Amino acid sequence: MKRLRVVLWILMLLPGAVFADERDDRYGGQDRGRPLQPARLNPTWAKECSACHIAYAPGLLPAESWRKLMSGLDKHFGADASVTPQENQEITAFLVANASNRWTGAGAPLRITETQWFKRKHSAEEVPAAVWKRASVKSPANCQACHAGADRADFSERSIKVPG
Repeated sequence: MKRLRVVLWILMLLPGAVFADERDDRYGGQDRGRPLQPARLNPTWAKECSACHIAYAPGLLPAESWRKLMSGLDKHFGADASVTPQENQEITAFLVANASNRWTGAGAPLRITETQWFKRKHSAEEVPAAVWKRASVKSPANCQACHAGADRADFSERSIKVPG
């Protein structure tokens, strides 16, 4: 009888543990609060940012990261990604309004690849170093190489296809 109670108690706790695991898988231990991609997208952000790479989902970083990033577009990771002051203001407002509002990481990283969530999900055990060197991948910043839905902020593990 005592054993049955223990089993029932464990089964009662199991749904919470499963939920915690799903939450951890989805957010990498960081509760971003808002969805990664807002329902309403900004066309200026989509056009300007996707001219060189995918327009990264605002919810991947906290507001301070987006402010820092947008204030240095003339030196954007080695390229001049400058936009007009009006476009900068519009894009910054969109990113900040839709940024993670419950960031738990330290500081304000400029690269999504520097976040604890990214590092955990793309550890050497998960993604061997050789994968990043493949011509079809090139770098950790090339989300679409493995995540076909990355431009829609869909990073579901069910749809990952690592190119050969």
